[in-house]
Amino acid sequence: MASIRILSDTLISQIAAGEVVERPASVLKELLENSLDAGARTLSVTLAQGGTRQVRVTDDGSGIPREELALALARHATSKIASLADLERVGTLGFRGEALASIAAVARVELTSRPAAVQHAWRIRAEGGPAAAPEPAAHAAGTTVDVEDLYFNTPARRKFLKTEATELAHCAEAFHRTALVRPDVAMTLRHNGRVTAHYPAADLATRIAAVMGDAFPRSARPVEAGGDGLRIYGYVGTPAEARGSRDAQYLFVNGRFVRDKLLAHALREAYADVLHGDRHPAYVLYLEIDPAMVDVNVHPAKTEVRFREPRAVHQFVYHAVDKALAGPAAAPSAFAAALAPATGAGPPARPAPAGFQARLGVAQPVAAYTAMFAELAERAAPAPAAAEDDHALGFALAQLHGVYILAQNRAGLVLVDMHAAHERILYESLKTALADRTVTAQPLLIPVTFHADALDVATVEEHRETLARLGFDMAALSPTAIVVRGVPALLAQGDIPALARALLGDIREFGASQVLAGRQNELLATMACHGAVRAHRALTVPEMNALLRRMEETDRADQCNHGRPTWHQLSLAELDRLFLRGR
Repeated sequence: MASIRILSDTLISQIAAGEVVERPASVLKELLENSLDAGARTLSVTLAQGGTRQVRVTDDGSGIPREELALALARHATSKIASLADLERVGTLGFRGEALASIAAVARVELTSRPAAVQHAWRIRAEGGPAAAPEPAAHAAGTTVDVEDLYFNTPARRKFLKTEATELAHCAEAFHRTALVRPDVAMTLRHNGRVTAHYPAADLATRIAAVMGDAFPRSARPVEAGGDGLRIYGYVGTPAEARGSRDAQYLFVNGRFVRDKLLAHALREAYADVLHGDRHPAYVLYLEIDPAMVDVNVHPAKTEVRFREPRAVHQFVYHAVDKALAGPAAAPSAFAAALAPATGAGPPARPAPAGFQARLGVAQPVAAYTAMFAELAERAAPAPAAAEDDHALGFALAQLHGVYILAQNRAGLVLVDMHAAHERILYESLKTALADRTVTAQPLLIPVTFHADALDVATVEEHRETLARLGFDMAALSPTAIVVRGVPALLAQGDIPALARALLGDIREFGASQVLAGRQNELLATMACHGAVRAHRALTVPEMNALLRRMEETDRADQCNHGRPTWHQLSLAELDRLFLRGR
C-alpha cells in the first residue's frame, strides 16, 4: 500500500486548475471578472488561436501595487473577503483567490499593472510554478494579464481542447455575457489580430440590442418588478421569436451569469401558457437580491447559486415574467421604443391620411359569426382618423383572402391572422371561465350527431361530470353515434364534431383528472383551436374591428396558443423603403 503524503504546491494548484480552468473561455471569464471587480471602465480582450495560444485582458481599473503582485498569483490570496461574514455577503464577482493561481499552474502568465497614483508599472511572470521577482515595465494605469500556451505543462489536458473555432465560440460567449452585465463598460474583442466585436459604453437597451441582434428588440417585452429585497428587470422575447436552442438565454444574479435550475423552472412555467414543443425563448434578465439571501459559493465555476428562500424567489420571478408576457396586444415593443431615440428605429409620426374610413373589397356579412361579436361590434364601429391613437391595432380596412385582416393605425399597416388571434381570445376566455367554474353549456338549436367508435362512446358514458364541467352536453345515441346537445357558448360556432372528438381523445388518453389539472392548458388550447373562426370565413368591417378590440383587451394576444404571432406591424417608414419613396 502506498504511503500517505502531502502533495506539492504545484500539483495542488494543477489539480485545482482542473476545476476552475476548463478551457480558454474559463480563463477569459476569470480575468474579465477580476477587471470588473477592479472598477474597469474599458476592457480590451486579445485572443490567439481560439484562446489556446493566448488570452490577454487589459483594463483601466485600480491596478495592483508592486508589493502585492506576487500575492495576486498565490493560492487563496484575495482582497475581496477577509472573514466568514464577508463570504456570506459576497458582493464581488470573484472572492476565492484561486483563479489566477490556478491559471498560472497550467499556463505561462505575465501580469503587468500600475495603480493610478503610482508613476511606474511593474511586471511579474510565472510559468507553471512560483512567480519570478517583479521587474519594471511600461503600462498605463490599470492591469494587463497575458495568458499564453494553456496546458503547456499538462499535455493530457490539452488534448481535450476542441477546434480553434469551437474554443473561440466559447470565449466569445464569455465576452458577450460580460458585455450584457456591464453596459457601462466599453469592450473590444480581437482574435488573431482582427477586431471581432466592439461595444462602446451604452445604456442597457442599446447594449442588449448590440449583443442579441436586431430581431430581439423588435419583439422583446420589458420586465420590471421589485419588493421584499428582490428586484428583476430586463427583457423577454415573445414566443414568436423562440429558437431551437438555449443559446439566447441570459440570466444574471447580482451581476453574475448563472444557470440555476430553480430560476430556469420559474421561466419555463412563465412561458408554459404561450410556448409549446421544443422551442426555447430568448431573454436577458437581471435579478438583484440581498447578498445575504443567496449563496454563490456552490460551484467551482460560480455558475450555480443557492437561495435561502427558494420558493419566494421562484414565485417572484415567475409572476414578473408571466405578467410581462400576459400583456395585451400593443404597438411596437417597449424595447424598440427605448432604442428609437438612439437608432431612429421608431416610425415618424404622420397625420392620418384623408379618407381613412375608405374600405377595399370588404367581405359580405355572415350571420353566424356576426352573432359571436354582436355586442362588441356595436362599439367597435369604424372610427374617425383622430381615434387611431386610442387603439394599438387601429381600425380594419379589409379582409385578405379570408385569412388576414388589414388594419390601419397611427404607425402604419397592421396585418392580423384572424384565426390565430381568435384562438388566443377563446383560450384566455375559456381558461378564466374554467377557473371561475362558470363554463356552462349553451343548448344547440339543432343537436349535432356524428359517428364515433366504441371507445369514444364509452368515454362519454364514463365522464359525464367532466364533460359537463367543461360546458359540454353529450350523450351516446347508439353504440356507434354520439349526440352533442350543448357546448360552451364561446365555441358554439366552431367545428362541433372535431371539437368533441379531440376532447374525448384527450380524456381517454390522459384521464379526466389529468385533463383538468396537468394538461388543462393543452386541452383548452385544443378547444380554442377548433372553436376559432376558420380561414376563408368572410367578416364584415364591424366584426373585424370587434376582433381587434378583443385582441387589445386580451392577455397574451400577441401570439396564438402554439406560440406563433397573431399580428405584424408594417411602419410607414418600412412601406416607404419598400416603394423607394424619397429616393
